[in-house]
Amino acid sequence: MIRMMILLIVLGTTLGAMAYGRAKTRSKSLEDWALGGRKMGTLVFWFLNAGEIYTTFAVLGISGFAWAYGAPAYLAFTSVSLSAAVGYWLTPRIHAYGRRHGLITQADFFAHRYQSRWLGMVVACAGLIALTVYIQIQVTALTFIVRLVAGPVIGGTWAAVIAVAVMLAFVFLAGLRSAAFAAGVKDVLMLIVVAVLAFGVAGMVGASSMLDVFARVQDLYPAATRFPGLQPHAGLSLVWLSTSAINVAIGTYIFPHMFQLCFSAGSSETIKRNTVLQPIYSLSYFFIILLGFAALLAGTRPEGGDLNALLLTFVVQHCPVWLIGLFAGTASLLALVPGSVLMLTCGSIFARNIVRPVWRDMDDRRELLVSRCSMVGFAAAALWLALGASASLVEVGLSAYAAIGMLVPGVYLAFITRRVSGLAVMAGLIAGYAVLWVPMIGKALGAIFVEWEIGLVAVLCNLVVTLVAMLLLPAADRGAK
Repeated sequence: MIRMMILLIVLGTTLGAMAYGRAKTRSKSLEDWALGGRKMGTLVFWFLNAGEIYTTFAVLGISGFAWAYGAPAYLAFTSVSLSAAVGYWLTPRIHAYGRRHGLITQADFFAHRYQSRWLGMVVACAGLIALTVYIQIQVTALTFIVRLVAGPVIGGTWAAVIAVAVMLAFVFLAGLRSAAFAAGVKDVLMLIVVAVLAFGVAGMVGASSMLDVFARVQDLYPAATRFPGLQPHAGLSLVWLSTSAINVAIGTYIFPHMFQLCFSAGSSETIKRNTVLQPIYSLSYFFIILLGFAALLAGTRPEGGDLNALLLTFVVQHCPVWLIGLFAGTASLLALVPGSVLMLTCGSIFARNIVRPVWRDMDDRRELLVSRCSMVGFAAAALWLALGASASLVEVGLSAYAAIGMLVPGVYLAFITRRVSGLAVMAGLIAGYAVLWVPMIGKALGAIFVEWEIGLVAVLCNLVVTLVAMLLLPAADRGAK
């Protein structure tokens, strides 16, 4: 029954998404495939935007983080609300600039705003690296589900291959519109599942209510309810929480796929309404953290101590068969929808900002074909990363935010001042990536900024270098309006 429910949910949503997407997609251009014709309305855009927040990182990752570390999982509450506040100012500006100049990708934005094709290619490469790491999160989570469905018949490698293949099927033909359909199905199902689990979890662990679950955790594991949590040596203090939340907030809408989502909106009002309502989603983290704490009380131990599999293990051990199937099928969509959008974005960037500048006479039809085919390569790269991964989904997610955060100064300054140049942005990028990737520099700054999220330290170094370069470079090197 479990396998049947999972297959029914996944296959039903996949077929429905492909049919919906194909019916709505008339043009054979990259713009229509990757942006849905720039006509996404309030409801569709809500599901797409929320779909990029309510992912396996949120559900499987945060619940496992709460089980393993305790209070540091509260990062989820702060980061989503702060992201929405930042997004209210930033995303309408991204949308307006993209519509005014007919942009499709984030790299298009940098190339046009700073009048620098080479900077666009550099940003494209940076975005592809961060997106591939982010796809790894979704592949890892979906692999758990595939193994649950298939049992011991399929090993981890083949389970991951199947997971990647299903992700590709979601958007290969119909593009963003198919992901929008699936995002709506996923969000509705997930809210139902989380509510059912949350209201029944007290009985599963012998508590009298949801609040009693927290009270029992406080009595039995007092370190879990305060910072630095269950593992003090991990350095997850209030300083870490504050700096990580800020880094996530300023970086959420800097991801290349979030740029494309902004470009896809029908109007700036659609975006503003979504950012006003988006913090509602952060309320669901109360229930997700509750489930992680309940697993702690129940003594749940996932196979191999893998905290990414914690919630799935807890559900399998304590829930009826029908609920296990519903949860696993819905969790599959949590990985499939964001993963497919990420792959679509990778394909768009590769075709438009890596291949097209070299292949000057490439027409729209060939550009779309290159974009679709290149997704296979990025899927393979994410598969390779997932097979060798051992870190938690939250840790992998924060590393992706750190990598993409290097584009923060270039985006924000683009809407604040006309003085910043492409060369100044490039100087900042070099400085920021040096902090992240040169161990000696990272360790030296880590000794100064104790327990800070290293991604935020890198962003600050990037910003300082960018501002200094802006003041030193000739005034003639300006960007486009």
